[in-house]
Amino acid sequence: MTVVKAENVVKDYDLDGQTVHALRTVNLEFNGGEFSAIAGPSGSGKSTFLHLAGCLDALTGGNIIVNGENTANMSRNELALLRRHSIGFIFQAYNLIPVLSVEENVSFPLTLIGAGKKEIRERTAKVLKEVGLDGMEKRRPKEMSGGQQQRVAIARALVKKPALILADEPTANLDSKTGREILELMLELNKSEGTTFIFSTHDQMVMDFARRIVHIRDGQIESDEVKGAA
Repeated sequence: MTVVKAENVVKDYDLDGQTVHALRTVNLEFNGGEFSAIAGPSGSGKSTFLHLAGCLDALTGGNIIVNGENTANMSRNELALLRRHSIGFIFQAYNLIPVLSVEENVSFPLTLIGAGKKEIRERTAKVLKEVGLDGMEKRRPKEMSGGQQQRVAIARALVKKPALILADEPTANLDSKTGREILELMLELNKSEGTTFIFSTHDQMVMDFARRIVHIRDGQIESDEVKGAA
């Protein structure tokens, strides 16, 4: 099943009166269960693609179809609902809510989609155990290491069982040992849950873990390699 399909995607930005072509007629397709990376230097367009696929930014042209729904034709409220139900995000800065505990940060997406208290409690406990954070439920983000905070962010992304998880430079603020542990955890969850992961990265370690690497430069696809493919 196709989870993300980009058709002739164009994204332009206005920067001090100059038009910046962030993406130029990009065509890409990601299927369910992929563990893939979009790689490229800073300014190549990789994060822009993730933001468009995650319904965080508006297209200039073309279509992005997420989980069977064409986002180009959707209202702001419809995009918010699609994000809320079908997409999980993992950011390099973690983006946790500092005044909430680990448990509260992770359960927040379930509250937004109207899950019942029993379901919230059970799913939150399950996912915290999966990411190795059981026993830390009452801690605040400031009481945790960077690697632990990123595990909270992964748990928060997974808890609503989304079709797609988008990870924007998820190892950028971690040392190499912790980054490897986080990638091993995400790969394990990808295999056990079948969740599609798409990374944006310039980290070679992330590329080593990915089973498919799409190289992007100056807003255009440079290459698309599936590891092990002839």
